[in-house]
Amino acid sequence: MNKNNYVAIMAGGIGSRFWPMSRTNFPKQFLDILNTGRTLIQGTFDRFALFIPVENIYVVTSEQYRDIVAQQLPELPAENILCEPSRKNTAPCVAYISYKLIQMNPEANLICAPADHIILEPEGFKKICTDALHFTAHIKALVTLGIKPTHPNTGYGYIQYEQQSVSDNVYKVKTFTEKPDKALAETFIASGDFLWNAGIFVWQVKNILAAFEKFLPEMHEVFDAEKSNFSTSGEKAAIERIYPQCVNISIDYGVMEKADNVYIIPSSFGWSDLGTWASAYDNLEKDYLDNAVAGHNVMIIDATKNMVHADNKKLVLIQGLDDFIVVDTKDVLLICKKDKEQEIKEYVAEVKRNKGDKFL
Repeated sequence: MNKNNYVAIMAGGIGSRFWPMSRTNFPKQFLDILNTGRTLIQGTFDRFALFIPVENIYVVTSEQYRDIVAQQLPELPAENILCEPSRKNTAPCVAYISYKLIQMNPEANLICAPADHIILEPEGFKKICTDALHFTAHIKALVTLGIKPTHPNTGYGYIQYEQQSVSDNVYKVKTFTEKPDKALAETFIASGDFLWNAGIFVWQVKNILAAFEKFLPEMHEVFDAEKSNFSTSGEKAAIERIYPQCVNISIDYGVMEKADNVYIIPSSFGWSDLGTWASAYDNLEKDYLDNAVAGHNVMIIDATKNMVHADNKKLVLIQGLDDFIVVDTKDVLLICKKDKEQEIKEYVAEVKRNKGDKFL
């Protein structure tokens, strides 16, 4: 294992599209949504621990979730749990780990990855990541992993890339496109030069910090001014001073879409961002009527193509539903058409307006 290689697992989100299972105080990255025996963040940690020293794995999360991370990842050193005082999207998260690491190891080579993805082929994932780390160790590059699309999904961003490789399976990025409509997604698939944006990044820390200085200079300045406090007793207070001054922006918008040294590695390792209940449906085994069921006491009669999640102790009987999401928790029952799953976030906002935070 290369001691210069590090991982930052980004685990601060609230996963509102997985409501009502995912709650503000216990979001989806800490749940075992697919009944595998490991939560999403545990699965992510397990994958990286195959090829990154455990002491070089960090989790960046909300202060609210520090104890949950420590409980679910007992192997992780306590000082490797970095807590953000507020949610400001992925750019400040990347800045935090990067400014911390540069003080510890100027040659640090870093993978930044979300905590809540599903990857069915960990060995294939390991190979792509080690190839990316080898490339960024020698080239002043910002690398992103792109997933070879299997269908015109409208829930993912797309990345277009040059057809001539610059190295073995590494290509220059041409354009980023946010979630397209179905017609545009079909055009992207047909063209053959677009990949899904997995939101997994690889770079040498010094190179991403140079990009912060160029494209997000205000954020660079506030972090740079506090750099002597990182990895000291003053780190927490420094972060609490920094974050209110940071703009709420993703690393994609803030840096990747502007930089000219961005490269992509086309990848295929059984990936899903598990962003919605429909993606959970895609990743679960189905019965003979194409129902995906997570729950030991669910009975289905004359119903097809449903995604059902229920507590193992509760009997849930469903009759006559086709193409629905049914999620039953101790205090909330959600019954929603599968083709409306992208709107669950809006329904959560409606619940907040009408019922306050009690059910969130």
